[in-house]
Amino acid sequence: MSQTKTKRSVTINPGMLCQPIGAMQAVLGVHAAIPLVHGSQGCAAYPMRMFNRHFAEPAEIALSSLGEDAAVFGGADNLVKGVHALAARRHPELIAVVTTCLSETIGDDVDGILRKVDLPVKLVPMHTPSYVGSHVTGYDNAVKALVTHLAEQTGPNSKINVTVGLLDPGDIKELKSMLGMMRVKAIILTDITGAFDAPLILPRPPFPDGGTTVGEIRDTANSIGSIALSKHAGGAAVKYLEMKHKVPMIAGACPIGVENTDAFLDNVSQLTGRPVPDELRKERGRLIDAIIDVQFKVAQKKVAVFADPDVASGMARFVHELGMDPVIVATGTESKEFVKDVQAIASQTGHEIEIILGCDLYELHEAIKRVGVDLLMGNTHGKSIADDEKIAFARLGFPVYDRVGYQRIPIIGYNGGINLVDRIANAILDHADAA
Repeated sequence: MSQTKTKRSVTINPGMLCQPIGAMQAVLGVHAAIPLVHGSQGCAAYPMRMFNRHFAEPAEIALSSLGEDAAVFGGADNLVKGVHALAARRHPELIAVVTTCLSETIGDDVDGILRKVDLPVKLVPMHTPSYVGSHVTGYDNAVKALVTHLAEQTGPNSKINVTVGLLDPGDIKELKSMLGMMRVKAIILTDITGAFDAPLILPRPPFPDGGTTVGEIRDTANSIGSIALSKHAGGAAVKYLEMKHKVPMIAGACPIGVENTDAFLDNVSQLTGRPVPDELRKERGRLIDAIIDVQFKVAQKKVAVFADPDVASGMARFVHELGMDPVIVATGTESKEFVKDVQAIASQTGHEIEIILGCDLYELHEAIKRVGVDLLMGNTHGKSIADDEKIAFARLGFPVYDRVGYQRIPIIGYNGGINLVDRIANAILDHADAA
């Protein structure tokens, strides 16, 4: 087992995005909520562009528009005016103030400023400076902020909380399908299907239908348990609910592939007492059949994976289930827990896995040259590496903007596993045909 960490003080090709982007995605999964970015214009324009390219949907993000004067005198005035203008024009149920490098560096007391604002709308500060962490950290901080400021005990609700992390609308729909088969009621933290997979209906509603309501977030304190699908992106929220409101928590592996999906369904059954139905057992059988169907096409192929930590470790385990060798597993988020997860997979496979933390895609490229792989899995930014090294490429994670419909296709659960089997096998076949 080898571990690579960037030794340079300069990043050449970053393998992650900034904290505010993750926080914005979490907020956009809340019904009638608007993220208000406390920063300069680019801090909202760039994330909006990224969301539009990946999800093919518009994202409404407000901005306090800090300029040079705010950098000297502080941005309190801009923030107060922005909150009032947003409340008057859009009438949201919740405004999440997402901090940035500039507002954190100049030292604005965002919490104190918001406490002095008298408006009939819930205001939630989220501290997400870009100079530390990643978009995964930002998402984690945002969901924790939501439950910290909203959750309150009122009485048992017979539901479970599920934090989904930075998964796509297709994944959340697959999650709802699995829970529906088990007849389990859940509060999804947070549900972006309404915002990023919305129907085109005229006249356009003031806010997209769906999303996790403020009332549901408030009710998370009364649930019978919580499950974090991505412990790095949502794990802090379920830990808070356990410590503050005594809601039992399970932070398992992201349900990618057979073993991880089995574990997730067992966790749901453990919390709720509901059995795993035959419908899901049949889906599991179809995934096993799909794996067998492609054995001669994928077996013993070497794979490099780069993605968010929970997705990367889940995918590493799944390609091993396919009979492939995950030789490089990389993530842009620093995490000792991620290293432990991948080391556990390596002990099962019996093969050496190179782990790249704080992934700079330059380091990933150098590792691929050194180790040699047959398939690279990652977001659109990995395409140039695959082209340079003349290896197969399968898209995974965020952002993917050079293919249509990626965000609608699940990768979690047994059905998501079938989709991944097809995606991986076809990437290898397409590469062979092009050679």
